[in-house]
Order: sequence, then C-alpha cells, then structure tokens
Amino acid sequence: MSIRLRLTMLYTAILALTLIGFGAVLYGTQAQTIHDREEQMLASTAQRIAEARQSGSDWVGQGQPPPMPPPDGERPGQRQLNFRSLYIQLLGADGEIIFNSESEDQSSQTPIPLSEAGMQVALSGESWTGTAWIENERLLIYSTPVVVDGQVVEVVQVAQPLTEQDQHLDVLESNLLIVGGAALLVAFGAGWVMSGLVLRPVNRITQTAHDIGVERDFGRRVDHSGPNDEIGRLATTFNEMLGELQAAYQQQRQFVADVSHELRTPLTTIRGNLDLLRREPAVGAEEQADILEDVTEESDRLIRLVNDLLALAHAESGRQLRSEAVRVKPLIEDVRRQARLLDPGRAITCDDAQDLAVIGDQDALRQVLLILVDNALKHTAGAITVSAEAAENRVALRVGDAGPGIEIDELDRIFERFYRGRGTSDEPSIGLGLAIAKALIEAQDGEIAVESQADQGSIFSIILPQAAIQD
Repeated sequence: MSIRLRLTMLYTAILALTLIGFGAVLYGTQAQTIHDREEQMLASTAQRIAEARQSGSDWVGQGQPPPMPPPDGERPGQRQLNFRSLYIQLLGADGEIIFNSESEDQSSQTPIPLSEAGMQVALSGESWTGTAWIENERLLIYSTPVVVDGQVVEVVQVAQPLTEQDQHLDVLESNLLIVGGAALLVAFGAGWVMSGLVLRPVNRITQTAHDIGVERDFGRRVDHSGPNDEIGRLATTFNEMLGELQAAYQQQRQFVADVSHELRTPLTTIRGNLDLLRREPAVGAEEQADILEDVTEESDRLIRLVNDLLALAHAESGRQLRSEAVRVKPLIEDVRRQARLLDPGRAITCDDAQDLAVIGDQDALRQVLLILVDNALKHTAGAITVSAEAAENRVALRVGDAGPGIEIDELDRIFERFYRGRGTSDEPSIGLGLAIAKALIEAQDGEIAVESQADQGSIFSIILPQAAIQD
C-alpha cells in the first residue's frame, strides 16, 4: 500500500470518526429534547387530571371526559398534544383499572402497562416515566399519584404515541448517513488529490535517484523550489548527499588513476628487464647483475606501494581502534630507537618529555610517529626533534626538523594521497605516508597539523585527548 493511499485513508478515517461523533451527539441531543418535551406535556395533562381527582371531581362516575389543560396553557412555540391520540388510565391503589379512555367496555380495554417498579414509585408519591409497545405502537407513558389526606388512592397514567417523533428521528438519521457518506467520498477524493500534490517532490526525488543510479551522474541535483518544510529539507539533504557522493566518486577515480600510474612504472621496468634477460644472444654477466638489481629495487617499490595501500585502506575503513591510556615518554623512546635503525648517523633528540598520557591506540600512534620521523629523515639533513606538551586537557606530540621547509601553497596538499612536494621526485617516496598518518589520527578523534617556514624547517603536530596517569 502506497504512502499516498495510506495518507488518504488516514484523513478519511479521521473525518469519519469526527462525523460519527458529531452525528451521535446531534441525534442523541435531538432524541432527548423530543423526549423531554413530550414528557413535559404528558406531565401537565396528568397533573391536571390528578388535581381534579384530588378536588373530588367524579368525572369518571358521571361519564364525563377527564379535564384537559387549555390550549393557551401551553408555552409559546410548544407543540400541543393531540388529544385524540392521547390515552388516559386510572388505577386504584391495588392496581385495578378504574378508567381507560380507549373503550367504555372494560372487557375490550387495552390497559396501559405499569411495571411493578413503576407502581411502587407511584405508591410512594413520586411520578414515573416509561415507554411500552401497545399494538405495534410505541408509547411514552407518564404515571403520577393522586394523593388524598397523605395517602395515594389512585394513579393517573397518560400515554402518547411516539410514532411522529420516531419518524422525525428516522429522517434525521437518514439525512446524517447520506450527508456523512457524501462528505467521506468528497474527502477521500480531495485527500487523494492533495496527498498527490504533497508527495510530488518525493516522487521527483525517487525518479532522480533512480536516474542517477542508472546513469551514474552524481553531478545531477533535485530541483526543488518549494518552502523549507520537511520535503524541502529532504531535497536539500539529498542534494548534499549527492555532493558528497560526487566528491567521493571523483576521489575514487583519482585514486584509481594514481594507483595505476604508480603501478605502471615498476611493472613496466620489471617487464622490460625480463625481456632483456630473455634476449638472444644473452647480455653479459655484469649487465645481468644490473638488471637483477633493478628488478629487485622495483619489486621492493611494489611491495612498499601495496603495503602502504593496505595500510591506507585499513585506516580509512572505519574500523574501531583501541581507546586506552598510552604513556607518551616510552612511546617516543621506542620510536627513536626504531628510527636510529633507519639512519644510524642522524641525530634524533627527544625533549625532556613530561610524564604524560594520551587516549588512543598505541600501535597506530607508533606508526604515525614513525611515518613523520621517516619523512624527516628522507627529506631533510639536519637534526630531528620529538617532543610532547600538554595544554587544556590535550596533548600535542611534535616532530620537528631543520630542513628547507615546505612551500606555503603545498601545506594544504601534503596530506593528500600520492602527493609529493616539489623537489622530492628523486626520493623513493610514494606519497601515501602522510595520508595514512592523517587517517589514523582522525580515527582516534585527534588532529594532525603542520607548521613550516622557509629555511627554518617544519613541525608536525599530533593533538590527542589527555589521559590520566594510572600507577
């Protein structure tokens, strides 16, 4: 079931419940009003007859009709009783019928019923109202006592058919059903049209997403000129997502192109050298040794490239690194010891590192520091300094060198994959080290930055949350 149909059915169901509630209240109010009006008129007639009996009027024995209230006694606008359809009955205190207005022949009289509970109420001096069916006709019956000298001697019953009132309520019920049904049909149609208009931008977004998936055109955007409501924010978010996808897609294509370029050179060199070894007549022994050495170097370059690519993919995979307290001083000493193996002749000094600790992954931090120190060993000739400093619950690990520095226009690009600065083309570098370092530090909720000045060297800073020292 579509959202459009569900919304339309929801609107219609709410309207249906509203109409049912309104109709029930209107019908109940009208029925109660009619009942109260009829009861009041019957009570006036019954009270008039009861007063006549209390005054000693023996209209029953004289064969006269019971006294009725005059028409001018009715309230303005009140419907008058139809006395020809009015039933009057007198009961004795024992429940025997004294008078019945329907027929003078008592044997053919149709008595007006009075339940035992109603009789008990009337004998106690109170009035009783009820309904009953007589000869397929529903009657409203009002019973009131005749009290003489504090004793109930008779019970006056006045009944009026409710046929006209029931017909009026039936017409009201039919009208409510017809009008309500028509309103629901109109509401369903209007809701279907309105929900279609509201969901049109969603359909447009769906179609755009489908077209983008088929055509792989991440430069396409959803055209939305409506208000900044939920649909507008959805379109904006979708366009922003497309922008991110476009950037990621372009970055992926550039990455593949860079990897292909980096792989092409050593593979081409290896293939060319192998072709030289297969030449007839064979090359000399000295030239073969040079060829094999060249193949070994290119193979090592391929191994480094693959290892760096795996390390970069691992760092950017979103894996959860360990988050633990890492002491800074032992970490720096370990990195310094490993760096001396790379270049035993270089001076690598460590400032008197305070007894600090950071929150991070020890192996990842060691790899990042080694990358920074190795870059300094490759691209500079002076001393290298590794230090640590704490400030505002953060710890900064710094690797500084006294090299020629980094050009200003290169500072924003040195962390890009496969980027190698000017003047480093002869170095055995692939350009992935700083990209790996950046990915590893950001995976630990840290920051990495660089400061550099011409002829004064560069300082790489790793900033991580400070951890409490635990003995």
